Amino acid sequence: MTLAARVPEELSARVPVEQRGPGLERDAVRMLVSRGADVAHHTFRELPLLLRAGDLLVVNTSATLAAAVDGWAGHARVVVHFSTRGDDGRWAVELREPDGRGTTRARAGGPAGTEVRLPGGVGLVLEEPLSGRGERLWWARVSGPGVPGLLREYGRPIRYAYTERDQPLSVHQTVFALPSADGTGSAEMPSAARPFTARLVTELVSRGVRFAPVTLHTGVASAEAHEPPYPERFAVPEASARLIEATRAGGGRVVAVGTTAVRAVESAVGADGVRACAGWTDLVVTPERGVRVVDGLLTGLHEPQASHLLMLEAVAGRVAVERGYEAALQGRYLWHEFGDVHLVLP
Repeated sequence: MTLAARVPEELSARVPVEQRGPGLERDAVRMLVSRGADVAHHTFRELPLLLRAGDLLVVNTSATLAAAVDGWAGHARVVVHFSTRGDDGRWAVELREPDGRGTTRARAGGPAGTEVRLPGGVGLVLEEPLSGRGERLWWARVSGPGVPGLLREYGRPIRYAYTERDQPLSVHQTVFALPSADGTGSAEMPSAARPFTARLVTELVSRGVRFAPVTLHTGVASAEAHEPPYPERFAVPEASARLIEATRAGGGRVVAVGTTAVRAVESAVGADGVRACAGWTDLVVTPERGVRVVDGLLTGLHEPQASHLLMLEAVAGRVAVERGYEAALQGRYLWHEFGDVHLVLP
């Protein structure tokens, strides 16, 4: 599926909604609601009116890392984006060049053996590309103090050129974020959950909507090439698997908060339904594969790149996706991680 939609630059959300005016909170973003080809316009605060008692929201508890660190490769300044920690202790990283405006631009990957000096006596050496698809992400061996401490002391959240300025890490955390014991997390915020506030969660619970936490640590997205996702670490706990199955048996709707939640849950489906599991997933949800558990999806508005569109079409169908994108552009919705959201319901 392709969409010829081009998002005008002025529709990129440059700052979070709570910084756009006095008295605004995260749940003040707008929300486009799709049911098939029908669309309606709401604010996110109205979400409790659109869900029913017995519905289940699947949320990603992965915390966002301060994953960007300045360094030197020889005499050249670089910015290292830490993406994913491997089982062998190596990290998948992307090396980028500072662009002089506080953000970065793509840099040729590699070669193997490239050494990068980082603050705090930390060094890394690029060893091999993460996959045969390209040389953007590399497995790197890190020496010196550990990466979690490096990120806490010297890191900052990854920032893209459409945003106005660096933001504190707290701006990039969702209300569901839980720090992991080993210091791993998401290189980029699971942003579909950003509009939730503690007050809104409380209201949803009081109305009989339940929450099922899962974890999927997102790696560094490709800002330029829109590659399909690489394998990512995920976990679906036993209690969440049981909640999902109970919701399905009771006629409730399973609504995933973000494409990361879809990927985690759909990776945990077996012949006997959703089961507790943890590990790595390379699942790409497509219309051909379909979704086996998820009935609805809350997602941010992002550039119409292939893997995101395929998942949306798998959940909602092609007509709903095309109509939703059209309505979002006509309605001047704001895009990207600080922007408005799209709720797809059956």
